[in-house]
Amino acid sequence: MADPIAEHKLDPSNDGSESSSPESKRSTGRLRLGWGMLTFAVLLGLLAGIGTFTFGYGKGASYLSNNPETCVNCHVMQGHMDSWQNSSHHHVAVCNDCHLPHDFVGKWVTKADNGFFHSLAFTLQNYRDPIQIKPRNKEVAQGSCIHCHKEVVHSLLPASSQQDMQSCVHCHSDVGHAFR
Repeated sequence: MADPIAEHKLDPSNDGSESSSPESKRSTGRLRLGWGMLTFAVLLGLLAGIGTFTFGYGKGASYLSNNPETCVNCHVMQGHMDSWQNSSHHHVAVCNDCHLPHDFVGKWVTKADNGFFHSLAFTLQNYRDPIQIKPRNKEVAQGSCIHCHKEVVHSLLPASSQQDMQSCVHCHSDVGHAFR
């Protein structure tokens, strides 16, 4: 029976260092895995810290509410807030009632989408002043008009969903925001 230790010593590929042993390879792998995990944990911690700071500094929790005051966290919205306070809808609807869909998923998807792009635009100072509503959000506002006034507008609705309809704010432009 051959002696494994003697064969190891006689092996020409063995330069005498311990780095070729399986134990050494496992320990080097653990060391790489350890540094990789540590780097990942530090980066994840930095990301979480920066995200938490930004959420707090930007009053992120307020955007989860239904309070109209939230909309004026950005100074560019003050004119819209003032015009809403002078509108006929001031006592019956808040910003979210007109600017978000009325179904649960649609509301939160739109809130997240608008929140991300609004904060990006305001942070980078990349927006028009006065701000302009985007086509997707015009559709949401139109849907809100129809949702709340369906008993009145049902006869004005198109016969099929493929047909267009006149925008409610085309005629009623000062309902949600007076004098805009």
